[in-house]
Amino acid sequence: MAVAEEAPAAPTFARAAAPVEELSAVDKLKVDIHHRLIARLDLEALEQLKDEAEVTAQIRLAVAEFLRNETTPLSQAEREEIVEHIVWEITGLGPIEPLFRDPLITDILVNNAHDIFVERRGKLSRVNTQFRNDAHLMAIIDRIVSRVGRRVDESSPMVDARLPDGSRVNAIIPPLSLDGPVLSIRRFGKEITVKQLTEYGAVTDEMLQLLSGCVKARLNILISGGTGSGKTTLLNAMSSFIPGDERLVTIEDAAELRLQQEHVVRLETRPPNSEGKGEVIARDLVKNALRMRPDRIIIGEVRSAEALDMLQAMNTGHEGSLSTIHANSPRDALSRLETMILMAGTNLPQRAMREQVSSALDLIVQVQRLSDGSRRVVSVTEVTGMEGDIVTTQEIFRYRRKGITPEGKIVGVFEATGIRPLFAERLTVAGIELPRGLFV
Repeated sequence: MAVAEEAPAAPTFARAAAPVEELSAVDKLKVDIHHRLIARLDLEALEQLKDEAEVTAQIRLAVAEFLRNETTPLSQAEREEIVEHIVWEITGLGPIEPLFRDPLITDILVNNAHDIFVERRGKLSRVNTQFRNDAHLMAIIDRIVSRVGRRVDESSPMVDARLPDGSRVNAIIPPLSLDGPVLSIRRFGKEITVKQLTEYGAVTDEMLQLLSGCVKARLNILISGGTGSGKTTLLNAMSSFIPGDERLVTIEDAAELRLQQEHVVRLETRPPNSEGKGEVIARDLVKNALRMRPDRIIIGEVRSAEALDMLQAMNTGHEGSLSTIHANSPRDALSRLETMILMAGTNLPQRAMREQVSSALDLIVQVQRLSDGSRRVVSVTEVTGMEGDIVTTQEIFRYRRKGITPEGKIVGVFEATGIRPLFAERLTVAGIELPRGLFV
């Protein structure tokens, strides 16, 4: 076993709210062993080992060696706990690793080394977990971002990255964050299918029939919603309607889409290096994707000047595109697209911009996270064209809230507006038959 010459600071097993002097004799022993193990082990050498089982075996041998000289007994379960925590310290996310492994947790929000919140079932709550100091938290952040070829330091204090399972990570450090490093992790658990969306009450079978037909008929669809509303989850689920023989090109800032098709090319933006060079933005990737013979282009989130290139692609034969946008309503989504077109530095008149939007987009799906933590598709809206200088829309399905239970649960119903969409004929031409009473 490799031995380090200089020992890094050791983590502690003490619970966040428990002062050290209240630790039991066994807990003190566990902390002491943990300190000595970190001092003894060559962490850099162990991090190079790809096999977690081999790392665990090395640590277990070291624990057994230390315990031979101890008079305080430790149970087998307590020994395993020590081994587990050190493995997390070396290969995982340190003290927040258990939170990351909890399937009920969707967000882990580290406001500073001693202030951590999680989201369970749509509700935020503080947890009794801590990093030992800011340096400890920074070490975990560095490990995460370095694995995907990114960096975070004073010259580049903000970074987006991802974990091996696809979970999205954002970190921001001083001097931009005033109270120490901040880490936000959006977990991606097992894939949610369209069937599960209906079981969870996020959408109805009738709405899914329409969305399925729109995807298969190659309509251009924009999914709109606020942060944490379920846009990416819905996009992943709707992608299951795409035929398996099509070539898909995805463009993202931090790769999080998980498409099930066989022929998928995934592209990811790149931040500038330490010299401020080498940046590749989403707009560059959209332009390049057009040369890659895509059947569909899927942009994980449109947020800047790439909106213009996306709309132009939709208007020049690349139909069936899917994307998401941060907006609170379908009308807000259209306004944000206009703003993004202006970011491209064009001098298009307002009417020309709106004509681009109205001719490119066919459908806007609005999702929302309600006050009880549940997610709903609250509107399915068709973009119908232009009237004067205004982009016209019509709502096909909506979610109407009726009230709230004493337990805080939102009560509401999904309903059709009675309007038959203008694109229904395109679905018929594509061989997609919708039930007669779908829009009633």
